[in-house]
Amino acid sequence: MLVIGNRQRTVAIETPQLRRLARSLLEEIPGLENYELGLHLVGAVEMARINQQFLNHSGSTDVITFDHSEPDVHATASSLHGEIFICLDDALAHARRFGTIWQSELTRYVIHGILHLRGYDDLSPELRRKMKREENRLLKGLTDRFDLSKLARSGKVPS
Repeated sequence: MLVIGNRQRTVAIETPQLRRLARSLLEEIPGLENYELGLHLVGAVEMARINQQFLNHSGSTDVITFDHSEPDVHATASSLHGEIFICLDDALAHARRFGTIWQSELTRYVIHGILHLRGYDDLSPELRRKMKREENRLLKGLTDRFDLSKLARSGKVPS
């Protein structure tokens, strides 16, 4: 099961396209037989509140992942159970900074969250490099199969 909640007003998202992209990614994971995943698209104010409440960090951040699987089973289990909160304000800012489109950043954050739920970590430089390589590989695969620009619903274009 995949549930997408869009509580932000920064960009207009084509949620059916995001659902297809996320499902394609989940189906690509070796050994993953079932999943319960909530993708929550939020603005900076809500993300800052979540960051403070659950992680005791100030300010907004791009992605926060909550793993709801049983302890010590996420890396080897055939199932995935969690929530990913993605801040579209941060996606826009990072897209400008890195010279890419916000849809690519959004896709990267979905990948990043799913990798965390599969046991990847980015707390050390070595682990971060490993995770980033896998992120880049999966992003390239999705970019080859999907036109990421179609994640934007026509009408509202961010400045």
